[in-house]
Amino acid sequence: MSRRKIIFGAVLLVLVTFLTTSAGFLYLMNAWSSDVISTVRVLRALQVVKARYVEEVPVETLMAGSIKGMVNSLNDPHSIYMDAKMFKEFMIETEGSFGGVGIVIGTKDKLLTVVAPIEGTPGEKAGIKSGDQILKIDGQDTKDLALDEAVSKIRGPEGSKVVLTILRGQELQEYTLTRSNIQIKTVAGRMLENNIGYIRIAMFNENTGNDFIHKLQELEQEGLQSLVLDLRDNPGGLLDESVKVASQFVPKGPVVSVVTRDGHRETHSSHLPAAKYPVAILVNGGSASASEIVAGAAQDTGVGTLIGTKTYGKGSVQTVIRLDEGSAIKLTIAKYLTPKDRAINGVGIEPDIQLELTETQDNKDIQLDKAVEVLKSKM
Repeated sequence: MSRRKIIFGAVLLVLVTFLTTSAGFLYLMNAWSSDVISTVRVLRALQVVKARYVEEVPVETLMAGSIKGMVNSLNDPHSIYMDAKMFKEFMIETEGSFGGVGIVIGTKDKLLTVVAPIEGTPGEKAGIKSGDQILKIDGQDTKDLALDEAVSKIRGPEGSKVVLTILRGQELQEYTLTRSNIQIKTVAGRMLENNIGYIRIAMFNENTGNDFIHKLQELEQEGLQSLVLDLRDNPGGLLDESVKVASQFVPKGPVVSVVTRDGHRETHSSHLPAAKYPVAILVNGGSASASEIVAGAAQDTGVGTLIGTKTYGKGSVQTVIRLDEGSAIKLTIAKYLTPKDRAINGVGIEPDIQLELTETQDNKDIQLDKAVEVLKSKM
């Protein structure tokens, strides 16, 4: 055991011993606020469990459980406690690769729901879709499973298998997926007809903004005069990267405003002198968070036409706060507003042109076709 942990344990023991004595408790009752008294209650519970539980339990285990319970009590699926294992996986994911089956999950209507499958991954290849509800993981009911626990159970070593029981509409189906190392290339693009460029963004990680700029410059050199931006099944990611992307076509002014509970407002803006060309943006129910920031900014400023179906509706902002060298809390600290001050959390963004893909269209991408049609009319 490290010297730091020994010192921490000793200090905690002295503090708990004092605060849980009659004298210490009465002192606090008379001197401090109800917040402090509540803290003493937690420490008292820790001392009781540590001293009286039938089996020996490490203090670290009890403290981790206390923190996890505290965060879970917020009833916010986007606020989670991450132990050392989860925190490491989270950091790897934001850097561009992680182990698993390649689906982004969230909680919607209190049910574990697929936000979006990631292109080229086992989940996407198996046919898992946005909106699928995950009822079981390896036979375990997900009803009372916290989001972080579900993520941990779905991930695992490359080559191992996981069974997901999924409800889609009224149809129940089991998917046996083989986990792989998910390498995420977030940006891909090509030229279409009539000098229309097409760029697909799969999610927003640390490389997305720069990769998007490079791809856009490539297409501009090929003669790009208008752009289709495909954000379908894009579950979001880093806010700063979404601002960097939007700033390449949204004219000078606000892209998104972040508002904290005390009313403090931080506005992220584009400095582009003027819109360079018309843009059509493809969205659906799997377009969430950072992708909704881009879509909302384009729609509010009039630079882009949104085509597809209503977006997911995640309009809150999280930050990661490290507790020590291993663990952290991902905490919702603010909501974000579009340039016209629309709050979309739990609501989503309605496209300008409502157009749904169905499985009876002979694999034709009618949403992309509509985007090309719209852009042709503006050129």
